[in-house]
Amino acid sequence: MSTVCPFVKASRSDDAGSPRKSGDGVYDEREPEVKKEATVAARCPYGYDAQTFKLGPLSCLICRALLFETTKCVPCSHVYCKACVSRFKDCPLCGADIEGTEVDTHLQSVVDRFIEGHARIKRSLVDAENGEEAVEENKKVIYEDVSMERGAFLVQQAMRAFRAQNLGSAKSRLTLCAEDIKGQIERMGNVSELCSQLGAVLGMLGDCCRAMGDAGSAITYFDESVEFLSKLPMDDLEITHTLSISLNKVGDLKYYEEDLQAARSYYFRSLNVRREAMEHHPNVSSQCLDVATSLAKVADVDRNLCNEDSAIDGFREGIRLLEALKLKPEEAALEDRRLSVLEFLNNQLAGGQPDSSHH
Repeated sequence: MSTVCPFVKASRSDDAGSPRKSGDGVYDEREPEVKKEATVAARCPYGYDAQTFKLGPLSCLICRALLFETTKCVPCSHVYCKACVSRFKDCPLCGADIEGTEVDTHLQSVVDRFIEGHARIKRSLVDAENGEEAVEENKKVIYEDVSMERGAFLVQQAMRAFRAQNLGSAKSRLTLCAEDIKGQIERMGNVSELCSQLGAVLGMLGDCCRAMGDAGSAITYFDESVEFLSKLPMDDLEITHTLSISLNKVGDLKYYEEDLQAARSYYFRSLNVRREAMEHHPNVSSQCLDVATSLAKVADVDRNLCNEDSAIDGFREGIRLLEALKLKPEEAALEDRRLSVLEFLNNQLAGGQPDSSHH
């Protein structure tokens, strides 16, 4: 799963190999100072003041994300996510033996109300005077003294849970985020920024399902990611990179299912996306590496389909690209990847067939 939040439009210069990120990969910035007004600000009925609250008690100590399927340890009563605490025999906080667990429905309901009231992008309110529904989207979430956009907050929570292998939590948060962005697209149309965000979030959902062993759902999410990303201009490096990765991930799943024709179709589409990106950005070394990797994937499938001539042509083209690639001193980190792909391609030409697992 990518560690770059789709709600942050990270800039990438022509010679950069990866987008910029910070912390958990999301936009962390303190809330700017708010001018005092004569009127009294509305307060949340659940007790979460919009400017000052901290929600540490609603986080799981193990995964550091908001509690999901909140479970209480017996007898110490410390609470964690069910998936997180199930791996322990002793309470991680106090060290007491865990004799049993209980579902904490009350605390989970508090977490769910917080998400619904403060973290969802789409928050419907009813105007008291005319009864019309208004949608409040622009307010930020303040959590543990950090302010961020609502969608970015949900993605941050999902990425924390995913890294801790709390996959159910990650999928739940990303599902809400995807639903909210789809709602925005329904109202505003296929805005590039929204389609880009949705494509990235759907790709993350695909990663979750793949990690959970649900290949069918993973393919569905990756395909949906491709659908939205394909609506965007192909001159943006971040968009083309995410699109090509989603195509390759479906190709990988089809490959493992031994549906080689379908795998080749997805790998070839990814190759075309990367070729076009290299045409738009001929001086970006990482694009050359991406094209060579895609050539390796397509050629590897061609060999398995007994299309030996096409396979050899693909391996040779990839080798020519990588041998001609001259990296700048600041691109030294790409050299290992260049050598790795080049070694794979040369081994294939020599008749060896090591496993291909490049993205």
